[in-house]
Amino acid sequence: MAAHQCYSPVVLFILCSLSVFAIAESQENTSVGDPDAAEIGNTQAGAETAEQRRWEATEIGETVLGVAPTDKPATSAGETRLTSSVPQPKDDFQEELVIRPLHSGDIYTSFQFRTLWDTDFMGGNRVSHYRLFPKSLGQVISKFSVQELHISFTQGYWRTMQWGQPFLPSPPGAELWVWFQDSVTDVDGTWKELTNVLSGIFCASLNFIDSTNTVQPSASFKPLGIGNVTDHRFLRYATLPREIVCTENLTPWKKLLPCGSKAGLAVLMKSEKLFHSSFHSQAVHIRPVCQDRQCKAISWELRQTLNVVFDLHTSGQGKREWSLFKMFSRTLTEACPLASSSKIYIDVTDNPQGEQFELSPTTPLLSQAVVLGDRRTYSVYDLTQQATFGSMRTLNLLLRWKSSEGDMLRPLLHGERYVAGYGLQTGEIHTLMYNHHPYRSFPVLLLDSVPWYLRLYVHTLTVTSKGKDNKPSYIHYQPSKDRVRPHLLEMLIQLPPNSVTEVTVQFERALLKWTEYTPDPNHGFYVGSSVISSLVPSVVAMDTNSTQERPLFSSFFPCKEESSYFVRVYTEPLLVNLPTPDFSMPYNVICLTCTVVAVGYGSLYNLLTRSFQIEEPSPGLAKRIANVIRKMRGVPLL
Repeated sequence: MAAHQCYSPVVLFILCSLSVFAIAESQENTSVGDPDAAEIGNTQAGAETAEQRRWEATEIGETVLGVAPTDKPATSAGETRLTSSVPQPKDDFQEELVIRPLHSGDIYTSFQFRTLWDTDFMGGNRVSHYRLFPKSLGQVISKFSVQELHISFTQGYWRTMQWGQPFLPSPPGAELWVWFQDSVTDVDGTWKELTNVLSGIFCASLNFIDSTNTVQPSASFKPLGIGNVTDHRFLRYATLPREIVCTENLTPWKKLLPCGSKAGLAVLMKSEKLFHSSFHSQAVHIRPVCQDRQCKAISWELRQTLNVVFDLHTSGQGKREWSLFKMFSRTLTEACPLASSSKIYIDVTDNPQGEQFELSPTTPLLSQAVVLGDRRTYSVYDLTQQATFGSMRTLNLLLRWKSSEGDMLRPLLHGERYVAGYGLQTGEIHTLMYNHHPYRSFPVLLLDSVPWYLRLYVHTLTVTSKGKDNKPSYIHYQPSKDRVRPHLLEMLIQLPPNSVTEVTVQFERALLKWTEYTPDPNHGFYVGSSVISSLVPSVVAMDTNSTQERPLFSSFFPCKEESSYFVRVYTEPLLVNLPTPDFSMPYNVICLTCTVVAVGYGSLYNLLTRSFQIEEPSPGLAKRIANVIRKMRGVPLL
């Protein structure tokens, strides 16, 4: 037994040595037979990457040949090297952060993320491999034959006269508009399924979108990408003005990014800070775009945007001083490793000599871009360069105001809306459109979607400019049907220079069924924002080449004319009170009825079920004592 115990470790040592020699010999043979494999096989991570690339190339090769992967036997190493020459779809990811100091002391920050994929979802093409483009959205595009998809979640209202025009406008609440491909036969059924799927992806209440709040615009919301589908029958537009945006919507939105919230600019997206602001809006835009100027090939663009306005007073600072750490409670340490471009732009147009505010650390990189018809100057911080982070390996931009003087450039187009009237029977909707251009007039397209329970009197529609009637050149009105569809009103109106155009229409409030009221009916019912679209005259010449390399924040809306640029403005949502019954009366009736039933039924039940017995009167004290004595003596009791 002792001999066996001594020889056991020796045998194990010999076996381990033989296995090590065999592995080393196999690696040498691999390096001799395939130099590329030997170079990649130096590290374990490199071997896994090579195996993954061989698997991707094999899968793509099978797809190109039209053979299913399950019908084809396993390929050898030589066959894998042959299929790796098949070109793979290219994808690219860029991220940007734009910071615009406002004259009120607030800060407007806009995150821009773009994923560009050189593939084609059109014509029922199936895509099985995803790298940077999120698979959940790619499957949605393929399954529901989506040509364009635009969705936004906004909390707060954008104050145009105080903050200027945003890069990407959005109305309060949730907004969704989709262009379907012309191959879709049942658009309404596909639209309903799509809203349910998107509701699960973004953890939102999009499943409440139905025919009562969905419209088909005939002139507004034209495709922003390429495509020959312009028939409005394939367009659906809906809003939920009461949708509340919270962390549950931001978390799935961040998971769509290639790096998530672990690296790059997305590290700054801390929910506690983002939602403690006066305005925040997150959006997802998917559309097909051209790869080159001749548009010989199509790429799919996924653009994720997050706009936040940090208020000077709500932040509790009281100082006109901002930094990345004060705004987001975090600093930047690296760019997203998967991003080809990662930059931060600081708008310094109104601060050419540094008299308005001081920016540190400084950067020698300056860039000019045409944004919303004006040429702006930006200080650029390239996060892909290690010199940007300095010796501390971190970047914390600091902006300190020096002077509060200066006027903001007033936007040329602005809109407002409110409800007038008294009582709970009739009312009037007023929409105001401002043209602040001193000498140029331009047309605007107004879209109004009004719920069915506000019955519009179209014969009372009036449009006035400078006290005179302004007859629209185009009117499209679709009347509502009770509990089926809303009102749709579209008008093309010419706005005179330096004028205010007012659109008024009267309505009558409908009486809802008691099951159709919200849990808090006395709060009121929300009506979605009006949408104003226009080509506004530009101060400088616009760039009409959509394929030219430009910052992301200035290249979303396509431009076809050098003399004008596209602007979309949303008005405030309306809060309308409807005739509301006294919902406390049913409670009172229920309480009174239950009390009467309990008293009456209880008394009757006691009379029917209670048993009555004759109880003899208790004897006196003397008699009880006598009975005790008689019991002790054995004498019968009295």
